[in-house]
Amino acid sequence: MFNTILLADEATWYPVLFDSPLNVARAVAFWLTIALAIAFIVGVAVSKDDKRKKFLKVSLITAVAYACAVGITLLCMTFAEDGIKPILFYPLLVLVVLIAASAVALYFNRSLATKIVTGCLTGGALIATLVCSGVHFASGEAAEDNWLTNDQVNTIGLYVSVALLIAVIIVLAFVFGRKDKKGFDTKAIAYAAICIAMSFALSYLRIVKMPQGGSITIASLLPLMIYSYMFGTKKGVFAGMIYGMLQAIQDPYILHPAQFLLDYPVAFAAIGLSGMFAKVSALDKYPQLQFALGAVVGGVGRFIVHFFSGIFAFGAFSGSSEMSEIVLYSLGYQAAYVLPDIAIVVVVGVFVFSSKNFVKQVRKFNTTAEEKKEQLAAAQESNPQA
Repeated sequence: MFNTILLADEATWYPVLFDSPLNVARAVAFWLTIALAIAFIVGVAVSKDDKRKKFLKVSLITAVAYACAVGITLLCMTFAEDGIKPILFYPLLVLVVLIAASAVALYFNRSLATKIVTGCLTGGALIATLVCSGVHFASGEAAEDNWLTNDQVNTIGLYVSVALLIAVIIVLAFVFGRKDKKGFDTKAIAYAAICIAMSFALSYLRIVKMPQGGSITIASLLPLMIYSYMFGTKKGVFAGMIYGMLQAIQDPYILHPAQFLLDYPVAFAAIGLSGMFAKVSALDKYPQLQFALGAVVGGVGRFIVHFFSGIFAFGAFSGSSEMSEIVLYSLGYQAAYVLPDIAIVVVVGVFVFSSKNFVKQVRKFNTTAEEKKEQLAAAQESNPQA
């Protein structure tokens, strides 16, 4: 099943695809990114001390600028080539912009009036988005665009899955994020924007795209996972949700409101759970393991969300009405791209977290005042002359 789906004629392999201006740009960006990554690794290996710090600083600025340039260029080319559905795109775009603007406004002014205004605007945008989505999906056009009918979509199963999975993700985020620093400060907002932008840009650099949505990329989810490790699961889940909405704008494969929630904001919110082992003190000496375990949990969470979407929204593509066959189809389809995508992230992430300097820097962001006092006391106890 796995090989049949992954090697199907409908699956698109992008690094060697040059049949349109957009795909040429994708392929060039893919290989250029690989070259830049190799150059970065070599640069880190040959530089030392102050030169290495300067090189890392320049590399970070370059990476952010490069990610923004690639993301904007490919997004514009995608819209120019594929077109957009205004009834879905514009309300969702306004919602994303208002969420970002609200976060900035609340950073500068956390008064009750600001909270009420931003809450009303964001809530209104969310309601408008859901209403526009409902109008579009109720027409049957979304399903027909994907060679399905509304009768082939299990609406009850989708809505029940959405409710249960959102509840599970929220509970896990708060359980494992209970020791995290509270609130969004300047750094949390700034790094969220940076990590979302970098993941968004990397998501364009696909290795293969599946016929009913989903793709294997070159570690596109790594920045989001690092963000969750740095700032905790609650902020990580929020950043993942925003990223999921951007994914819906970038490459929509939507045929039902609940399926949209599952495959985009909910699935990528699960990636925000990747930082759940960052505060496990027993693993402090093994940051690679902290990251890898979290990445696996986040990846499995995303897999489960897509799995339910595959059963209740895309089950007709299995070619069978038997639930057992539909389950096997969804299992094989999601495994064909989610598992390789997460495997790539884990390998790259373990390499990144092997740098002691990197780990030292990222751990600073989610350390509470109490933990800093405990660390200082422990350091003084171990070295009284310090």
